[in-house]
Amino acid sequence: MVVLVAVLLIGACTAPAPPVPLSPQVTAPGAPTTVLPSDDPVELAVATSAALYATAPVVVLTAAGDEAGQAPATAVAERIGAPLLLTPADGDAAGVRAELSRLGARTVLAVDDGAAHWASAADGSAEIVTDEAALPAVTAPPRRQSVLVLAQDSPAQAAATATARASGAEVVVVPGADPRRAPEPPRRPEHVLALGSAFGTSDVLDRRLAVAATGVQLPGGGQVLFPGRRMVALYGHPGAPALGVLGEQGVEESVKRAQSLAAEYQPLLGEPVVPAFEVITTVADSGPGPDGDYSSESSVADLRPWVDAARGAGVYVVLDLQPGRSDFLTQARRYEELLAQPHVGLALDPEWRLAPQQRHRTQIGSVGVDEINSVITWLADLTRDRVLPQKLLMVHQFRLSMISGREKLDTSRDELGVILHADGFGTPDLKLQTWATLHEAQPSGVHWGWKNFYDEDRPMFTPAQTMAVGPEAPVFVSFQ
Repeated sequence: MVVLVAVLLIGACTAPAPPVPLSPQVTAPGAPTTVLPSDDPVELAVATSAALYATAPVVVLTAAGDEAGQAPATAVAERIGAPLLLTPADGDAAGVRAELSRLGARTVLAVDDGAAHWASAADGSAEIVTDEAALPAVTAPPRRQSVLVLAQDSPAQAAATATARASGAEVVVVPGADPRRAPEPPRRPEHVLALGSAFGTSDVLDRRLAVAATGVQLPGGGQVLFPGRRMVALYGHPGAPALGVLGEQGVEESVKRAQSLAAEYQPLLGEPVVPAFEVITTVADSGPGPDGDYSSESSVADLRPWVDAARGAGVYVVLDLQPGRSDFLTQARRYEELLAQPHVGLALDPEWRLAPQQRHRTQIGSVGVDEINSVITWLADLTRDRVLPQKLLMVHQFRLSMISGREKLDTSRDELGVILHADGFGTPDLKLQTWATLHEAQPSGVHWGWKNFYDEDRPMFTPAQTMAVGPEAPVFVSFQ
């Protein structure tokens, strides 16, 4: 009896222990802000795995292009904390085999027949299984606060986002691939990884994240101008009714009038219509003035009550320059203090940009695109350095000859929304002809503005008629 008990005790002591769950080793991108620029689903899945995993004993495979198969593959990858890779249709240009080797995968779960066929021909050392029940025990990585993954709502990113969640990272889907458009600013952890080329370069994304983190909003909400809002503006100079309707009443009455105009357009549109002031800040002058530039410059002190009242009322302000014989950049710099506010943009009016011997109303002014681009660079740098939401830069035009080299207009600066503003008046046919002419060989990346004239248009376009002009409706409508 004693011998039997001893044997039983020995047997109990030597029974095999349950297997220890395998654990992947996660990692973080090497830089604080990283963009994976590939838009190919197979390549992006590999790149995401490489950025977030050092090793993974189990990897999930599903065939690229098989959305039905990706749903269960996504679920199991996130549940067990394993990378999800896509098997390419032809060859292995995306490096899936190399990634399986780098991860040190011991077991590969092929979720569908296409993945199983690819894996069996891959000549790898990992065991191929087709049933989740055959997987070894795996411990999923814990949630981690140090890595944020920004993604787009796209089937092409389903595998990559599954891998990100499986690694324990937080995943935030960003509208338009721009954190400035997010309803709530994404938090800024130690590492940010963005999926897809739409996020721009790492430097661009880094600046966008910095702006988003401020939480500063434009009138109408958000931090990006267009698309997402329209503007309807009173145009003119304070206290000068002859120069436009903005000068026909004081600042508080102008706020109410701009709001009333914007309200006429709101029922026609599915996005906010923001009231605006377009303030003629430097006024074309018939005489040379003390500085000889044929332009009368308003002081910052005179403009501040309008800018302040607009800010409190949710009204956007555009400072309009008529520089005479000066240049646009010199005049713009005078108003840096006002332009540093998030609700203040800038308009350039080449009609009033004179050559050295020209006079107003004798010639129609014009400007070279290099001068406009110098203002774009300066204003974009100001917006970037002050960590501001996107700022409006508008250029008026009613003849092609007013801007030489217009095809080289710089719309590349992410800090600005650039508008070409059709500034012609007359009969509906004449206005539409001007509109069509200005759209010929238009620069890439511009939005469009339109002006209605109370006295000179015969008749003036209604809100519905204004929004019906094609090939695209204006985002900025001003009234003079």
